[in-house]
Amino acid sequence: MDIVILAVVIAVVVLGALGGLIVGSRRKKQLPPPPPAAPDITAPPAEPHVGDEAETPREEPRRTIEEVDLPDGSAPVVVEEPPAEAPEIEIPEPTVGRLVRLRTRLSRSQNALGKGLLTLLSREHLDEDTWEEIEDTLLTADVGVQPTQELVERLRERVKVLGTRTPEELRTLLREELITLVGRDMDRAVKTEPEDRKPGIVMVVGVNGTGKTTTTGKLARVLVADGQSVVLGAADTFRAAAADQLQTWGERVGAHTVRGPEAGDPASVAFDAVKEGKEMGANVVLIDTAGRLHTKTGLMDELGKVKRVVEKHAPVDEVLLVLDATTGQNGLVQARVFSEVVDITGIVLTKLDGTAKGGIVVAVQRELGVPVKLIGLGEGADDLAPFEPEAFVDALIGE
Repeated sequence: MDIVILAVVIAVVVLGALGGLIVGSRRKKQLPPPPPAAPDITAPPAEPHVGDEAETPREEPRRTIEEVDLPDGSAPVVVEEPPAEAPEIEIPEPTVGRLVRLRTRLSRSQNALGKGLLTLLSREHLDEDTWEEIEDTLLTADVGVQPTQELVERLRERVKVLGTRTPEELRTLLREELITLVGRDMDRAVKTEPEDRKPGIVMVVGVNGTGKTTTTGKLARVLVADGQSVVLGAADTFRAAAADQLQTWGERVGAHTVRGPEAGDPASVAFDAVKEGKEMGANVVLIDTAGRLHTKTGLMDELGKVKRVVEKHAPVDEVLLVLDATTGQNGLVQARVFSEVVDITGIVLTKLDGTAKGGIVVAVQRELGVPVKLIGLGEGADDLAPFEPEAFVDALIGE
């Protein structure tokens, strides 16, 4: 009996131990995570308000699309743009006496010519070496060989007759001879008012870099200052922004500008400019041509074509050649070639202030047989002046 009880106790202990092991192994196994609970959806907070409106907004009745009046599209919506401001029209200063007012700028070149000659002529003894120095002074000032020889010969004769020379007598003598050399009797008026028709036609020609387009714009100011109406023809279609530059000059004085497409036919633009000038009843049409290089024969031929096409309307009254005074004798080569293509009627000398040499006025007139009609004495809008021999010489030799 005792053995049976012992066996039962052992069996119970063994069963209990086995049960503990089974429960422990189950605890070590990870149970799958529980499925996520559905989130609680809450209404968004009401839009905050201030004062008496600090409450939850109430639903308000809204119209459907059928109840909203829509435009039928018959009347387009017009957006009004602010009107563009018209450029302010400038009133150029009168041209009468302009060269006298600009004398100080012109006199910057007097040291090489006027004062140099007066110093040499004031020597007590004028020997051959002195006269050679006088010749060198004139040649250095770009007067030219033939005019220099003529001037020196006349000076020698008059000084010999004069005998004793005071500074004032020498100055008067030199002034008279230089005025004679420059040319007192040449017609220097720019022909812009033909008697039998309107408008007068002026072509402006020259190589690149001489200030041709700027000169055309300044000439428009000169003509407007003298009471004439002007149309500008932007026939320089090869240089970028040349037409824009000319149009800006025209707008400043109220001159109409005719232009064509870039790289277009210059002769066509010139033809249209004269046509519009006639229709508008303008006094003058100024045609700015391309800055053709004198070494390009084909381009020079095209310049002749522009002139021929324009003359289908009427004869060209003026052909002004713009020369850079600082180029000196090299400018004479340009003048020679241009005169062979078109009949040059007048010269415009630019950049005659500063380091320019005044003798180029004499040389270019002798070369072409035509007068210098206008000179440029600076970068200002009104620094283009009609050429006046007396005022020019006075500026060269000083007071």
